[in-house]
Amino acid sequence: MRLSDDRRRFPARLPLAALTTLPGTYLGAADYLGWPHPDVPAPLAALVFGIAIVGAAFILAWAAEAAQVDVSAGLAIAVLALVAVLPEYAVDLVFTFEAGQEFARQGTCVPPPGEPDPCSLALANMTGANRVLVGFGWPLVVLVGAIAVRRAHRESRSTHEGRVVLAPVMSVEVVFLGLATLYSLSLPLRASLTMADAAVFLVIFAAYAWRLSKAPVEEPNLLGVSEWVGRRDRAPRRRWVIGMFAFAGTVILATAEHFARNLVDTGSSLGVDEFVLVQWVAPLASESPELIVACLYAARLMASHSLGTLLSSKVNQWTLLVGTIPIVFAISSGSTHGLPLDEHQRLELLITAAQSLFAVSILADLGLTAVGATTLFVLFAAQFVASVTLPGAANRVVILVLSGLYVLLAVVQLVRRRQIGARTARDGVVTPLPELARR
Repeated sequence: MRLSDDRRRFPARLPLAALTTLPGTYLGAADYLGWPHPDVPAPLAALVFGIAIVGAAFILAWAAEAAQVDVSAGLAIAVLALVAVLPEYAVDLVFTFEAGQEFARQGTCVPPPGEPDPCSLALANMTGANRVLVGFGWPLVVLVGAIAVRRAHRESRSTHEGRVVLAPVMSVEVVFLGLATLYSLSLPLRASLTMADAAVFLVIFAAYAWRLSKAPVEEPNLLGVSEWVGRRDRAPRRRWVIGMFAFAGTVILATAEHFARNLVDTGSSLGVDEFVLVQWVAPLASESPELIVACLYAARLMASHSLGTLLSSKVNQWTLLVGTIPIVFAISSGSTHGLPLDEHQRLELLITAAQSLFAVSILADLGLTAVGATTLFVLFAAQFVASVTLPGAANRVVILVLSGLYVLLAVVQLVRRRQIGARTARDGVVTPLPELARR
């Protein structure tokens, strides 16, 4: 068989992407390890770290595509999502660790007057990240996919009539996100996020990963760098894939916290409230790897992979990340006391869980329409605007109203789609994945 040019020639785009990550990676690693490095102003530092994350995102996308030669597409996307979401883990767990240390010193998370609540910042970052991912990320991939289809003057297998269609095997993600969401609806009733909550979320994540591991391997459609890597012999191919995942993960870990913090510092210098920065700006920065990867997929008419990446990221964040927070808090505080939840934090958890429930109801038929995406974005935008413009009491009213609206819309959707929703639930946990892959 005659090999394509991508198979025969080493792709120049791979080292170019790696080179773009080096300045930011060195600055981040040097700061952690105490190496000499220049003192860069916050806006310029944010740009350097952001460029590094973009380069890492490209490498992640190529590695995930090439990995599908050896593992199922669903498992490859789950690994991609886990690595891509590392910035969010890094940023949120840093805030959680600081909260635990403050709790150990003071015996409470109530800060001195004029200072931010460290426990509130930890949950603000997590809830903000989850809402950004669904309210901004999901509509974004629908928009990018629709533009890509129009430019290509043809219809892709996973994007047609303004609707992104998920592969049947992705019912696994929908169902396990639904399970995590149903449990998370109880969190606003708690006084703290405890180790018992951690155990439940970690069990859901472990079951999700085990279920995905049973999916069959199919021949992927590879192009460019991913084709060059995917067509190597088995041993070199696996070394390339593992190396690319490891390299991208290292870049992300070295730069993510610095990217978010420099963005926060830049906003603070402009007089923006720290809670708003931590809840919205830092998550938008830390979510950038998976958003970039998802847009790359959508632009290549792989809308199912695009939405699947963000869906898997949401499962990761709503199970593994939430489950890890009480563990990190316990370690840093030196106690088994859960992360304290005040009224505002419980409201933030409520609207995040309600949005997640509505998102699951939209995907009950494994499709996201332009109408569904627009609804997600409009409701997210309304809460975002309220959070940055309204005083605390008024914002709390908006949160309650939007939470009720999310739940009402979700119930309507689930009732209307109860038959197909029941089939999706059955497919997600019972139907053999090889059978789903053949549909």
